[in-house]
Amino acid sequence: MKKKLQHIFPVEGEVISSIGRGLCVLIGIAAQDTAKDADFIIRKLLNLRIFNDDNAVHWKRSLKECKYEVLCISQFTLCSKLKGNKLDFHAAMSPDKAGPFYEEFVKKLCDVYDPNLVKDGKFAAYMQVSLQNDGPVTIDLDSAKQNAVNKQDVE
Repeated sequence: MKKKLQHIFPVEGEVISSIGRGLCVLIGIAAQDTAKDADFIIRKLLNLRIFNDDNAVHWKRSLKECKYEVLCISQFTLCSKLKGNKLDFHAAMSPDKAGPFYEEFVKKLCDVYDPNLVKDGKFAAYMQVSLQNDGPVTIDLDSAKQNAVNKQDVE
């Protein structure tokens, strides 16, 4: 997820989504991801305090508090592993399952946040993503890492 000031999102020469201030969320869907993982990521991206407050104090307000926009982009390359000098994508969910998973993720986000503030890309399309980072701030939210921490707490 990237904190950003502006984002313009052309697909095949046509701008299909753009947002102003908010978050650009690059979503890597792993083969083992479940609805529980999607719920965790949605909760975190809405509630993480990464924006300034009215007094310009850093890390005080969330996307939800600021009522900023969010742009979701499916990006299977986030699930890649290095195999020598080549990328291996076996950890990514197969496209026939990832497409519906991504659509459900965006739907759930719209259910818990203002749907007018939620934009998305086109699943499996070649996209030219242009963004202006604010900070820059880039945060890696990984539900698998969180699940591992929770599992250790139980043991």
